[in-house]
Amino acid sequence: MSQDKNTVILEPKQLADFEAYLYDRENAEATIKKYKSDAGAFLRYLGEDCRADKSRVLAYKEWLIAHYAVNSVNSMLASVNQFLIFLGYRELTVKPVKVQRSLFLKEEKELSKGEYKRLIRTAQEEGKEQLALCMETIAATGIRISELQFFTVERVEQGRIEILNKGKYRRIFLTEKLRKKLLHFCSQTGVKAGQIFITRTGKPKDRSNLWKEMKKLKEKAGISGSKIFPHNFRHLFARVYYACTKDLAGLADLLGHSSLNVTRIYTSNTGEVYQKQLEKMSVLRI
Repeated sequence: MSQDKNTVILEPKQLADFEAYLYDRENAEATIKKYKSDAGAFLRYLGEDCRADKSRVLAYKEWLIAHYAVNSVNSMLASVNQFLIFLGYRELTVKPVKVQRSLFLKEEKELSKGEYKRLIRTAQEEGKEQLALCMETIAATGIRISELQFFTVERVEQGRIEILNKGKYRRIFLTEKLRKKLLHFCSQTGVKAGQIFITRTGKPKDRSNLWKEMKKLKEKAGISGSKIFPHNFRHLFARVYYACTKDLAGLADLLGHSSLNVTRIYTSNTGEVYQKQLEKMSVLRI
């Protein structure tokens, strides 16, 4: 219900309709949860009257900038914009914060192969074989965390993981070594059918519980917590694959990217790597 053409009144009950809309649009469950959560945060910011106009949305953008990192700000604004568009208030949407794309990874966030191996070893020493295998599976295939749910005993026995997610067909390739490790794990744990990576209650492993388990390894593994998050194993796969093949188009297919520009970000090196390469050049006279 709008007060005038420039001001609208939003209502918390609209979140349920927004959720249903996202579901009908076949968004991933994690995406739906995030969009709804971000839209709810925006409504709480507006206060009891939930009165919104362009100036208040811009003020919310400034508030986000003051409290969150730029990437988080843009992610939350994207959710709010989708909510406003769904309600028919496209004119109230705001532009994301402009970010100059960095050519380099931040050293404090890049997970090296050595650190990856230490994490695997630490998980195994702690008796967390499933966690170790989760990390190995992501690093060996380049899958998204949400795609772990498609790893079933039946698909692994066939030697291929073929999925249809959000209307897109995707095939995940398995090395024979990984296939054998997965089947051995199933044999040892008594998993005879269905999903391989599950919690004690039988629910699929997701980003949240994996992250919590991984973070507990940081002290014993001697690795900064800023480097330990599930998506970093996907980045590690991309860098290793590209270093071996220099095949950017093939890597994009394996990662499920529709844009090579996105894939280039995954293959970025740290500034330290470029510094070492520059030091090897001999164009200056001494």
